[in-house]
Order: sequence, then C-alpha cells, then structure tokens
Amino acid sequence: MSDHVVPHFHNDAGVPIIEIGSKEFMCVGANPPFDHPHVFLDLGNDNEIICPYCSTLYRFAADLGPGAARPPECVVHDKVA
Repeated sequence: MSDHVVPHFHNDAGVPIIEIGSKEFMCVGANPPFDHPHVFLDLGNDNEIICPYCSTLYRFAADLGPGAARPPECVVHDKVA
C-alpha cells in the first residue's frame, strides 16, 4: 500500500509545533528505527493536541490539505524499494 489511510507525521526536525491539515492522524515520533509506538490522535473539536510519547504539539491549520504539514518534511512518506 503506497498511501496511509490515516496521515502519519514525524518530528525528526525537533520543531516545537507541527501544523497539520488533518483532525485525525498518527504520530510516529521520529522516522524508524527511532520511532515511538505509533499513536492515533484525534483533535475532535480542539485545534491542538500534544503527543503523549514525544510531546510534539500538533496544531490544526485549515489552510493545509488533508495529510499536509507545515513544515512539509514532517509528513511520513512510504519508501519505495
């Protein structure tokens, strides 16, 4: 499968805030092999949520498309062999 049904984000860059265009997503912490357990997060009616594993603050940004992030390098992309 080349696309995630639920968007996945990481914080290899160590930024304090990642803006995202999705209200439901997975945080993986860092790219494997340095990832933490992949945790499903749901913003519900809120616009911000903190990952309980890596403490990254995720903030919903309505101007971003679903699965997009600011900074864009925080989106997890499947690697093609």
